[in-house]
Amino acid sequence: MTQAALAALDGALAARRSAGLARRRRIVETVDGVRVRVDGRDLVSFASNDYLGLAGDPALAAAARDGIKRWGVGAGASHLVSGHTAAHQALEDELAAYVAPCAGARALSFSSGYLANLAILTALAGRGDVIVADRLNHACLNDGALLARADLVRYAHGDAQAAATRLAAASKRQRLIATDAVFSMDGDVAPLPELLALAENHDAWLVVDDAHGFGVLGDGRGSLAHFGLASPRLVLMGTLGKAAGVAGAFVAAHPSVIETILQTARPYIYTTAAPPLLAEALRAALRAIRDGASRRAHLFALVERFRQGAARLPWRLLPSSTAIQPLVCEDAARALSLAAGLAQRGFFVPAIRPPTVPAGTARLRICLSAAHSPGDVDALLAALADLAAGTRGAVA
Repeated sequence: MTQAALAALDGALAARRSAGLARRRRIVETVDGVRVRVDGRDLVSFASNDYLGLAGDPALAAAARDGIKRWGVGAGASHLVSGHTAAHQALEDELAAYVAPCAGARALSFSSGYLANLAILTALAGRGDVIVADRLNHACLNDGALLARADLVRYAHGDAQAAATRLAAASKRQRLIATDAVFSMDGDVAPLPELLALAENHDAWLVVDDAHGFGVLGDGRGSLAHFGLASPRLVLMGTLGKAAGVAGAFVAAHPSVIETILQTARPYIYTTAAPPLLAEALRAALRAIRDGASRRAHLFALVERFRQGAARLPWRLLPSSTAIQPLVCEDAARALSLAAGLAQRGFFVPAIRPPTVPAGTARLRICLSAAHSPGDVDALLAALADLAAGTRGAVA
């Protein structure tokens, strides 16, 4: 490699650092619910997507141990070779029946939500097709559209009428609407009923990424159940490393859609199956989600408690009714400073900066969990108020 090539990389990295956009991995040394030790410091974490507090649940750990005894630690091959075990099949059957995006739905399990979305979009769209997508969709939906080589047309965030205009202008042979259900950085919920009506009217698929809704909304069944939606046009992706507390993802849809993904999607065909021990742990997680009404009630009470307190803070609180509560402080350096100030006061809250969010909307992404107590939320609000007072004093 030439010296100039390395210098170009170093220059780009230096520019990223000077703009406050460099990222680093933090070493989590211990985890006990929402209590973590990060880089040698004991903190209360508001950084995790473990919305129901299941990641450390003893029943899930016991299921994983039993899974190791039965299956070992690896699947050994892809699902279509020899890696698809009875544990995987049982999990898929249970997930399909639980989320039920349409009558007789099937499900496929994946190692990650990223792979699942790549598989959906490459299986259902190609050259000459169009994917109409929310402007704030997760990166994997955008990357799936690019990998499919379809035309990616984006509409204003959460604007079903804008989506309708884009869809009506698309003279393509195959059309898809793709959207997050709960937006990962804003915490708001997509207008799914209006988008499904558009899909019905335009003979299109509606691909819904329910990474942050599954397990939490709709009595645990997710965002489709939250709105009471079911249709053969729905293709639902849910992740299993967030509210479910383990790892992986699934796609649930009409049997013809699932078979098409199974037969044609390279991200599914050419990936080693996740360890079956995880499938056993996820079956236990699914039972906990089904029986998790009290966890969800506690979580939503914490959301309301936080929002009431945060309304008095100087930063913009986005209109989210979910576990994701963003405080927008605009400038990346300010977001980093606030995150550091919270760490000094005993809290782990990530600063989110471009390109993850649009320029000028850097924020603290505060994630609540059923594992938090009201006292945890009150203490975080007190720390934020203390930082706000210091900021106002510095400005004065």
